[in-house]
Amino acid sequence: MTNFSKYRLNFILVLGTSFAFAVAANAQSGHPTDAAKKANARPAERAATAEPFDGASVEKMRAQCVSLETDLGSIEIEFIPEVAPESVRSFLNLAATRALDTTTFSRVVKGFVIQGGNLSTSERWGVELSKRMARKLPDEPGLVRHVRGIVSMARPEEPNSATTNFFILVGEGQHLDGKFSAFGRVTKGIEIADTINRAELQGEKPDKPVRINRAVVAACKKAEARP
Repeated sequence: MTNFSKYRLNFILVLGTSFAFAVAANAQSGHPTDAAKKANARPAERAATAEPFDGASVEKMRAQCVSLETDLGSIEIEFIPEVAPESVRSFLNLAATRALDTTTFSRVVKGFVIQGGNLSTSERWGVELSKRMARKLPDEPGLVRHVRGIVSMARPEEPNSATTNFFILVGEGQHLDGKFSAFGRVTKGIEIADTINRAELQGEKPDKPVRINRAVVAACKKAEARP
């Protein structure tokens, strides 16, 4: 064998040994080869699913109303998106995606409010609703006064902490003005809210919470005539 052939053979042996050593080192150090990476790759996380009213204009939201079909009858709500657009958008999305279906009015303060939107009361409670309930909204206190029939976002004392809970006033709430996000008003069915407000309670918890069987989004009747 010539010197050149010996040199070539030695070079191939060294190269092969180096490659084998590198593969073994990667395996021991927890750095898999490209093939292993592809085989064990974590699936890419799915992007958040867009909801029906994401990016909706004030005009589009103002033309929509929601009917809360409860065990006792329907409560119809119109919105004020020019004052609280993010609160309106969130509520419309909750209704349109059926997140409010089978939830209850889980809190009542006599002569004052009924509160709904607690997604954990839903028959469909699970991971997706839990994630939805974790989204926080900015406070949008406006000039709308908290009077009978107004719908507003409920939240703890911490600012900008509203999620999906809302309340309907059956009384007056001037102390809420300029602090909480009033975003809608009841146009029909306030007597249903009154009946819910008269429930037997344990503290502020109804003995038999009234259920929202279904929330329906539809074009407001005579929306063009609204002031």
